[in-house]
Amino acid sequence: MYTQQSDVTVIGLGKMGAALARAFLTAGHRVTVWNRTANRAPSLRQAGAAFEASAGAAIQASPLVVVCVSDATATRAILAAPEVATALAGRTLVQLSSSTPQEARVLDAWVRGQGADFLSGAILAWPSQIGTEQASIVVSGPSAVLRRHESMLRALVGTLEQAGEAVGAACALCAAVLSYMAGHWLGFAHGARICEAEGLKLSDFGETLAAFAPGLGQDSRHMARVIESGRFANPETSLETVGGDIARLVQLSREGNLSDALPRFAAGIFQQALAAGYGAEETAAVFKVLQGVR
Repeated sequence: MYTQQSDVTVIGLGKMGAALARAFLTAGHRVTVWNRTANRAPSLRQAGAAFEASAGAAIQASPLVVVCVSDATATRAILAAPEVATALAGRTLVQLSSSTPQEARVLDAWVRGQGADFLSGAILAWPSQIGTEQASIVVSGPSAVLRRHESMLRALVGTLEQAGEAVGAACALCAAVLSYMAGHWLGFAHGARICEAEGLKLSDFGETLAAFAPGLGQDSRHMARVIESGRFANPETSLETVGGDIARLVQLSREGNLSDALPRFAAGIFQQALAAGYGAEETAAVFKVLQGVR
């Protein structure tokens, strides 16, 4: 058995890791922290966190260990030291570093082999949102393990969502969200170039999108239902109509002497869907041509 010195240990004190530690402290928990370089710890120590010089000692200090470093490879590098692996026995490790579903499964098997419990999580928030209602974390793994630490983890976010028992589920859901966000970021940047070319204020563009946000949320729910049910017929707006709009973005870009890389890429995928005969179906029918190489 070990002597509990704190409620939770946070491994990794980058911007996100430090935000996690501060949220635990704000909620009144006893926190131990560790980082490969100690120069990131002083402000947290001043706020009440205990700092350990080694990862093994930091893990020994708490029953719950939250790891938030750059990626799964960095996590494994920290945990691979013999004294660290030994320290894990009897604890719960929550992996919040960026990971793929397969990396989560591999780490889960290794952690359980050390006699510890494992939860895989994905943070859907910016560091400044941690500890507020705007932050969300998706967690997957054994429900009994999550229930044991749920109250602690809720100190970090407004929404704590369980993605299921399959340990790779949280990483998969995060990857799906990131796929959506990649389109969002690129689309915003291209839209900003259109506004700039036409002499429009970018702040007005931002406000227009913000006002449209509830509709985008409803559209996301609708597309998920359509794809899940396979009911692509009788759309409110057809794939053919939207495909034509995307094609006009290519024209607009060329007329405005803008890069057409993004709209040309999107128009190409819509054209594949039209060529496959999905023009009269829901816009979500573009999903049918995104099945990868066979």
